[in-house]
Amino acid sequence: MNLELIRNSITSEINPVLSKNNETKLSSVLIIIFDDSPKILMIKKPITMKHHGGEIAFPGGKISDEDADLLDTAIRETREETGITIKREDVIGQLKPVATLNSGFTILPFICILNKIKNLIPNSEVDEFLEIPLIPFLETLEDDSDPEHNSIQEMYAFRFKKHLIWGASARMLKQITTKIKINE
Repeated sequence: MNLELIRNSITSEINPVLSKNNETKLSSVLIIIFDDSPKILMIKKPITMKHHGGEIAFPGGKISDEDADLLDTAIRETREETGITIKREDVIGQLKPVATLNSGFTILPFICILNKIKNLIPNSEVDEFLEIPLIPFLETLEDDSDPEHNSIQEMYAFRFKKHLIWGASARMLKQITTKIKINE
């Protein structure tokens, strides 16, 4: 599957605003798909981080007062964490918001497609960059749903080398597998 087919499958309307309630912290991430043989960029967070330490995630973070909306947040955080400058017009769509189960975040995931990425520059929130071949990665989907325990729904996992990707990031990846019809 090439970048153009992926672009056609995941392009969607962008609405970068979520209503805030007192029980959740608003944040956003940017899912970057790139290269002729499509790859997806993820980061490994340092184990010392207060929230989600040691986890594999997408670049992103909490909205700040300087951000006009959650798309600004995703673009700013991506630049801070990776050194990549993304323009709003590079963003082709978004996924449904995903809530973290323990830390109280509601995350709005945006998607952009780039031909190439280079010169990644990590900040203190990045331990390692993972450039993962997209389709083989999405095919590692493990559905850990347990219908007898309804308190936790949509529990998925993906694997890349020695890394297990789970939680909110896996729920975002599951949305992508559905859009591009992997494992159906």
